[in-house]
Formats: sequence, C-alpha cells, structure tokens
Amino acid sequence: MIVVPVKEGENIERALKKFKRKYEKTGVVKELRARQQFDKPSVKKRLKMEHAIYVQQLRSTEE
Repeated sequence: MIVVPVKEGENIERALKKFKRKYEKTGVVKELRARQQFDKPSVKKRLKMEHAIYVQQLRSTEE
C-alpha cells in the first residue's frame, strides 16, 4: 500500500503529485501492460539488446 503523508496546510495537488510519482516507481502499470500479451523469450532478449545499444550510444555522444 502506498502511503503519502500530507502535512498540515499542504496543497492537495502536491500530495497527488507525490502519490503519482510513488505509484509510477512501483511499476504496477508497466507490469500490467507486459502481462496483457505474451512475448517470446527471443523477442525479449532482442529488445533488451536494442535498448542496451541505444543507451550505450547515448552515453558515448555525451562524452
């Protein structure tokens, strides 16, 4: 369960923003979307490799 402590006088929109951020970090929505369809292990591996290459290229251009 996600608990967001709200201080006295704190704006409700700020508390909602904190809640949304915490909810996003748990990865619930991401996992639900992944479970809606089956991906073959080979497809998962290929996507993981493509992502790794992409990240590596981003980091090499920063330097």
